[in-house]
Amino acid sequence: MKKDISIFEFPFNLGLTKKEDETEPGVKKLPDWLRKFGFHQGISPKSIFRLEAPEYVMDFDKETGVRNPYQIIEYAKKQSELILKNFNKDTFHLMLGGDCSILIGSALALKQLGHFGLFYLDGHTDYIPPKLSPSGGVAGMDLAIVSGLGHQKLTNIDGLKPYFKEEHIFCVGNAETDDDEYVGEILNSKIHYFDLENLRKNGFRKTAEDFLRMAEEKNLDGFFIHLDVDVLKDEIMPVVDSRMEDGIDYENLKEILMPLIVDERCFGLEITILDPDYDTEGIYTQPFIETLIKIINKPSKRI
Repeated sequence: MKKDISIFEFPFNLGLTKKEDETEPGVKKLPDWLRKFGFHQGISPKSIFRLEAPEYVMDFDKETGVRNPYQIIEYAKKQSELILKNFNKDTFHLMLGGDCSILIGSALALKQLGHFGLFYLDGHTDYIPPKLSPSGGVAGMDLAIVSGLGHQKLTNIDGLKPYFKEEHIFCVGNAETDDDEYVGEILNSKIHYFDLENLRKNGFRKTAEDFLRMAEEKNLDGFFIHLDVDVLKDEIMPVVDSRMEDGIDYENLKEILMPLIVDERCFGLEITILDPDYDTEGIYTQPFIETLIKIINKPSKRI
């Protein structure tokens, strides 16, 4: 029997630094945008929950070295509370961002539920300390923060550091490989790292299966999937904050996600960074939605 699905809408954008031509990053519109093009209807959620975000600002904090840390921490706590209040072990939990900093709230909730793994599917590693971030945007440091790298105020909320152990994380799909200092951070961690080239070499399905094997060997209570749509090729998903030319296609995405989503240990999936302001006609959004609905609704597998 197929699991029920709960949607959690987190229209948060304070982890991003706005571009010069923007009033604020448009990623906060993503949940409503997906609904407009039939995503919610296509997966028929049993429940929908939503946490509105505070007003957008770009306050740089010298102590933490990032922008908007206190708004991000407060939102993450509220996000965690909403998830913990409404989660069900027999439900698939679908988190709709927002920017990548919503991972912090999801991670806080999961840490309180047990020992969870993280499959981090992203066109960037997002594993850097604040000193290496030119923007100070937490959306570019979220993987670092949830695994304990960064200022204590962000990495140790409520004394829960680390939210995910590095050895329980797969970081998959990074296409920003030219900067040795940037890549060096994750290479020096205990995270299982597959950049785009090595992902292709290892195989899309096999990489997912390797992660599931790790989760089994570590006897984890479950795992969570983070999907930043900038992991997709620019030709099919250019409507993102930080574009990369190379990436995976929709068939690759199916190969990676199918084994994970049908696994009974999968707590849920988080979707971030698609910006409706860059896709006013939904040209790029609609194929993404169609693909995701097919993946999530795969019959008789997730039990």
